[in-house]
Amino acid sequence: MVRNKHMIARVTRRGEPRQHHGRIHLKKRAPPKRYVIGIDEVGRGPLAGPVVVAAVFIPKNKKIRNKNLPPLRDSKRLSEKQREIWFDYLKRETNFKTARITPPVIDRINITRAANLAASRALSRLIAGYRLPASRANVFLDGGLFLNKKLAESCGSAKTIIHGDKKIPIVALASIIAKVTRDRYMKKTGKKYPVYRFEEHKGYGTRNHYKALRKYGTSKLHRLTFIKEYLKVGKL
Repeated sequence: MVRNKHMIARVTRRGEPRQHHGRIHLKKRAPPKRYVIGIDEVGRGPLAGPVVVAAVFIPKNKKIRNKNLPPLRDSKRLSEKQREIWFDYLKRETNFKTARITPPVIDRINITRAANLAASRALSRLIAGYRLPASRANVFLDGGLFLNKKLAESCGSAKTIIHGDKKIPIVALASIIAKVTRDRYMKKTGKKYPVYRFEEHKGYGTRNHYKALRKYGTSKLHRLTFIKEYLKVGKL
């Protein structure tokens, strides 16, 4: 968790973030000579919905100030309102891309491979969308995420950091983007399946979700392999 409420992300010459004061204003212009990318996922554990990964970049030696904003923390430690405030700010001030893998694919290849696939897709979209030279990028992924070998080797560096969303500010930013993106998707798509009340639990295994599953069965938004596991342990 980032402790300083007015924490800033600054990147040293080696690509490691540090905390300082300042502000970043990114425009869609020629890519910087060197930059860092943060990648994180949301939705690894729910019974329903996609896994979503976000990739966000800032130039090296640029700083992010969250003055007049909520504290910068990983998305799980922020309220929904705080995440939305951050998301609106990040849409204006940073560049990012997201990728999601749907339940049928998760069921077919498993959640770990699905999350890694989404990570590689999000980074590829970011590089292509903003014409970023991958060789100039220092990429930080939250623990458990890995890029495909070819993509990882094309980057200046690619490091998976355990609890990266708590240790590295740009990964925390990616976690916020992924969380808000997925939550909005679940709220919108959940309208097709009102009996499950996805807008409340976003597909996670809550008491009301279990109750709806027992009464109505599964929907197209559910991960059948996950449901089977819950049946084995008697939670459904």
